[in-house]
Amino acid sequence: MKEAMFYEREGEGKVRCGLCRFCCLISDGARGICAVRENRGGKLYSMVYGSVCAESVDPIEKKPLFHVMPGSRSYSIATMGCNFHCHHCQNYSISQVVRDAPVQGRDVSPQEIVQRALENSCSSISYTYTEPTIFFEFAYDTAHLAREAGLKNIFVTNGYISREALATIAPFLDAANIDLKGFSEGFYRDIVHASLSELLDSIVEYRKQGIWIELTTLIIPGLNDSDAELLGIAEFIVTNLGADTPWHVSAFHPTYRLTDRPGTPVETLRKARQIGIAAGLRYVYEGNRPGEGGENTYCPGCSLPLIKRYGFRISSNKVLNGSCPECGTAIAGIGL
Repeated sequence: MKEAMFYEREGEGKVRCGLCRFCCLISDGARGICAVRENRGGKLYSMVYGSVCAESVDPIEKKPLFHVMPGSRSYSIATMGCNFHCHHCQNYSISQVVRDAPVQGRDVSPQEIVQRALENSCSSISYTYTEPTIFFEFAYDTAHLAREAGLKNIFVTNGYISREALATIAPFLDAANIDLKGFSEGFYRDIVHASLSELLDSIVEYRKQGIWIELTTLIIPGLNDSDAELLGIAEFIVTNLGADTPWHVSAFHPTYRLTDRPGTPVETLRKARQIGIAAGLRYVYEGNRPGEGGENTYCPGCSLPLIKRYGFRISSNKVLNGSCPECGTAIAGIGL
C-alpha cells in the first residue's frame, strides 16, 4: 500500500481522485470505481503497489504491437483491478475486483521487475493484462528504473488516463496499444461503462505527448461491426493520429458477460481491414485469426510483403534500417 498520486481533499473527509477520467469522489473508507484506490482518513492509497498478480515474458506481438521492435521480448506485469467494467473482458478474473475484498498479488519491487526483465533478455516492460493506469504509482517507479537500464516502457491500456497523469509518465513511456472498443457513445455506455468522447480526447493526448501508439478494436458481431462504425474509427485515426498509425481489428470470442454473441467471422475482419485501407490507413492488421494473411506488414509504397507473421511469431522480416529494401519507403515505428 502506498499513498496515491493525483488526488485532492474535499469536504467531509472525501477525496477527489484525478488519476483517470472518472475523477471519482471517494468517501472515507471507500474505494474508487477501480476498487483498488481507497480513502483512509482523507488520504488516498493505492492498494496494489508492488502487488503483482500476473507476470510473464511475452513476444511484443502479443500486446499487440507490430511496429515496435518486431520479434523482441517484453516483460509483462499486472496488478488486480480496472476502471472499466467491460462485458467482454478476457481477464475478468483479475480485472474485476470485488469491492472491499482483499487485493491479491505477490510482493515485487520495481527493482526486481527490471532485473527480471534483463535476466530474461527482454527489450521492454509492458504494463498489461489489466489496466496499467490504476497501478500508476508502481508502473511509474518501475518505468523510471527501466529507462535507466535501457529498457522501453509500454502501456497496454483502455486509454482512460487523465491528462495530468499521462503528462507525468509520458517522458518514460515509449509506446502504447490503446483499445478503441467501438465508435458510439451507446456502446461505451452500455458495454464498457465509460465515455467515448473522453477516450478519443485521451488518444489524441497520447499522440501529442509523442508516444508511439497502435489501436486495437475487438469486433463484436451485432454491437460494433457496422460499416459506419468501422469507417468512423478509421477516419478518426487518419484525421487525428495520422495514416501511419497501425490499427488492429481483432476477432471476439464469447466470454464473461457476452457469451450470447457468436465469434467474429474472418469475413468481418477482412471487411474491416479493407475499410481501414480505403480510408487511407497504411497498416491494418487482423488479430486472433492466425494464418489468414491479415497479420503481415506490407510496404505502403510498393506493396512488398515486409514482415510475415503467424500469430505472435515472425517468419521473415525484410525491413532494412527502417525502410523497404525494394523502394526505400520508410516504415513507421520504433526499432524496425
